[in-house]
Amino acid sequence: MQQSEKVPFWRNSRAIEIVGQVLVLAMVIGAIAFLGNNLVNNFRRLNLSFGYNFLSRPASFGIANPPISYSPTSPYIRALSIGLLNSLRVMFFGIIFATTIGITIGIGRLSNNWLVRKLAGVYVEVIRNTPLLLQLFFWYFAVFLKLPKIDRPVIVGNIIFLTNRGLDVPWYEPSWRTGLALLTILGCILVAIVGWLKRIKAIEQGQNPQLWLWLIGVSAIAIILLFCFGIDWVIPQLEDKFIRGGLNLSPEFATLLIGLSIYTAGFIAEVVRAGIQSVNIGQTEAARALGLKPGMTMQLVIFPQALRVMIPPLTSEFLNLAKNSSLAIAIGYSDIYAIGNTISNQTGKSVEILLIIMTTYLTINLIISGIMNRFNSLVQIKER
Repeated sequence: MQQSEKVPFWRNSRAIEIVGQVLVLAMVIGAIAFLGNNLVNNFRRLNLSFGYNFLSRPASFGIANPPISYSPTSPYIRALSIGLLNSLRVMFFGIIFATTIGITIGIGRLSNNWLVRKLAGVYVEVIRNTPLLLQLFFWYFAVFLKLPKIDRPVIVGNIIFLTNRGLDVPWYEPSWRTGLALLTILGCILVAIVGWLKRIKAIEQGQNPQLWLWLIGVSAIAIILLFCFGIDWVIPQLEDKFIRGGLNLSPEFATLLIGLSIYTAGFIAEVVRAGIQSVNIGQTEAARALGLKPGMTMQLVIFPQALRVMIPPLTSEFLNLAKNSSLAIAIGYSDIYAIGNTISNQTGKSVEILLIIMTTYLTINLIISGIMNRFNSLVQIKER
């Protein structure tokens, strides 16, 4: 039996691929080594040292409206923690608000009502074609700083105060009653979600969903009652040109939250519109033939299928919102980037601070990507 001829090395595609990957890896390692060596030499030339011992030293600067206790004598690590918490709360609420507004506008873009459709289109075109930084400046200088002064606040229902110092709203008082009410509210939300899923399943199987509708309604009423009367609220009070009690949302926080939410919602709206239009028109016609109303058609037929197309670009928009929150420094909001910049100027540890900020944003974005990828795998069609 004749032996097969041995393929020369330079004609072996697998060997060439391996060699190419090794060369690319070597180039990457070489570039990192070169940059690292350059950094070390520059540190030596400037008589600087690399390290994070400075994080335990007193910060010596103030932070407006810190979410946790803080004073200028607190260490730098606590100041960075406050910046991280400020960034996280903007990202968290910004994603919720942007998604809600974006879905509403995206569906409005496909409305049969001419006025709703045109208004949604104008919103998308104006927001998407205007720089985010310019929008933040508009909200800060033209809206929030132009609100009435503290001695003439705009009062809503005797519980909400709107001034150029921000928005003062009622806030809960930590107590056993408040904790019990919040836990019960969480349980009611879970029951409502289960009831909603059971309702959809009952409709798909041709069963009567009335029982699950009652369960959802009772859960919603319980949530409202517990929220209004079960929690110990602290109501803001105007006393001697000061508003005491409650929670103060600074103009900087409100500007960043509203600006990011409205800006990102413009892009999410186009993602929603494209996802809905990607569903075959035959699905809508079949739903109408079965007697489903337009709202039920969107909820049970169109939107679940559109999610399979929408999730990947939605992930990108959420990541963009998280990264765009670093523009907080332009309006004076104390996020992790702004506080890190202050610490860098005081200590000269620019490289260390840069690495902390980069690692922080990388970790946050990887967490968002992981959650959205998991959600994406749940809505995809399972192949057998």
